[in-house]
Amino acid sequence: MEMLKKRIIPCLDVKDGRVVKGINFLDLVDAGDPVRQAKFYSENGADEICFLDISASLENRDTILKMVERTAEEVFIPLTVGGGVRSIENIQNLLKAGADKVSINSAAIKDPNIIKNSSKYFGSQCIVVAVDVKKDGASWKVHSHGGTKNTNIDALDWLKKVEDLGAGEILLTSMDKDGTKSGFDLEILSRANDLLGIPVIASGGVGSVKHFYEGVKIGKADALLAASVFHFNEFSIMDVKNYLKEKNIEVRI
Repeated sequence: MEMLKKRIIPCLDVKDGRVVKGINFLDLVDAGDPVRQAKFYSENGADEICFLDISASLENRDTILKMVERTAEEVFIPLTVGGGVRSIENIQNLLKAGADKVSINSAAIKDPNIIKNSSKYFGSQCIVVAVDVKKDGASWKVHSHGGTKNTNIDALDWLKKVEDLGAGEILLTSMDKDGTKSGFDLEILSRANDLLGIPVIASGGVGSVKHFYEGVKIGKADALLAASVFHFNEFSIMDVKNYLKEKNIEVRI
């Protein structure tokens, strides 16, 4: 497994078809357009793009589908879309619109069979399960509904179950670390990777290029996701890749 190239994935939070966490690239007049954003990242070294539809209300479905269609026409790296995915039909519509993978979170907690059914139906490579965790004493608990509800499910038990049900990949976000810029939660990451045979995408906490290295080296992550550090141009995706390459980590340059 070690020889697979590590992926760097910028994540765009989208609401009503616009990118919401302000993005200040100098060469983008309109920082709110997700298609232009995604294109910029794909031309500047991103391995994949992740869209998170944070409004994700049902009446907004058409907005996100149109956005995915427009992005798929312009961007030629894998696109993962998540947020409010509740059914096989939702997944089918997103894949048909041009998403390569669909990320499920709260719906999987509510009914784990959606993982099993969708991975059978579409292939596990299309199904990413997003897991938001928070430390609770000596363990981690899974949170749902955008991190607002503590389900009291043990995170490591849930990760194993998700893999057994057929998920192709896990997007693991540490809520303790998210937004702190203090680095990934390396403890839960490395434990998750010791436990699982499917790829884990690390999310939450990036503040420096060194954090990406730690995510791979200590956390054993297969892919590393970040938002604000890229959006605010603190460093570029290529800065990260060059740094990793110097440290003998395989990346796609």
